[in-house]
Amino acid sequence: LLNEMKKQRSWSRSSPSLPIYPARVPRFSSNTRSPFFLLIPACADVRQRASPGLRFLPSFRRRCRLSSPLPERGNPEEAETAGQMDFGAEQHGCEHYTRRCRIRAPCCGEVFGCRHCHNQAKNSLEVDLLDRHEIPRHEISKVICSLCNKEQDVQQNCSGCGACMGKYFCEKCNFFDDDISKKQYHCDGCGICRTGGIDNFFHCEKCGCCYSNVLKDSHHCVERAMHHNCPVCFEYLFDSTMDISVLHCGHTIHLECLNEMRVHHHFSCPVCSRSACDMTDAWQKLDQEVAATPMPEFYQKKMVSNKPTTTPCNHLANAGT
Repeated sequence: LLNEMKKQRSWSRSSPSLPIYPARVPRFSSNTRSPFFLLIPACADVRQRASPGLRFLPSFRRRCRLSSPLPERGNPEEAETAGQMDFGAEQHGCEHYTRRCRIRAPCCGEVFGCRHCHNQAKNSLEVDLLDRHEIPRHEISKVICSLCNKEQDVQQNCSGCGACMGKYFCEKCNFFDDDISKKQYHCDGCGICRTGGIDNFFHCEKCGCCYSNVLKDSHHCVERAMHHNCPVCFEYLFDSTMDISVLHCGHTIHLECLNEMRVHHHFSCPVCSRSACDMTDAWQKLDQEVAATPMPEFYQKKMVSNKPTTTPCNHLANAGT
């Protein structure tokens, strides 16, 4: 590219007033995410409006992808601001969320990537039982920018460098996330942010949680159905990040745990023992097996008395409930 630009010195001399500014371009190597800065002429789209005097090599055009469209000619400040707002989108965050900030826990004063990082660290087996706790998400008041390390009040854009700390931001939950493909939304009934899109879910006041619109008129209401632990893995369901399934009886369970039960041929609710799925075909097969196995002739006329042989003790008649 530099050799190609050197051949076009006459173009640069004939256009001395053409503004030049740095634009962020990803490095070609896939082993690193560190950007470098390349001086290119200011234009709206370098692939379509490049000056005839400056020709980009075909290999460069294929491998160069701009992170955001460039502003119109003569507005280099807008390009710099747009680059700062979107810089580091895939370089920062934790294993749970991609974002450009960390939080300071109001309970212990320590800095963590997110509330899940805090809860995992403070509830591990290495921590004393009396010191284990979870972070109160609504009490978070301080965040630290991952780009300039400035500690500040909870807000979407950094007051120091101007970077956007999360494309999705909820000031009620103090929550940041760059992956907006999850379709996050805040539910006032639940009091927390959920994923999946607000148009696809409704909040059931009796159950106290959000359900899919498919269950709006067909689910069996159970009071505070998700305000308890999963009956299999014992994780709290209400704010769990895993997929949750609602059984026909109204009880809730992790979808992964339900699939694990089916692998081990358990098809009933762990709470009330009702069938967790339609068992009509299974019952028909059992009836066919019984019909195909007639009673032996020796036992066909045998009768068994159902009267108890002994009288139960009186002190066991009213056993505890």
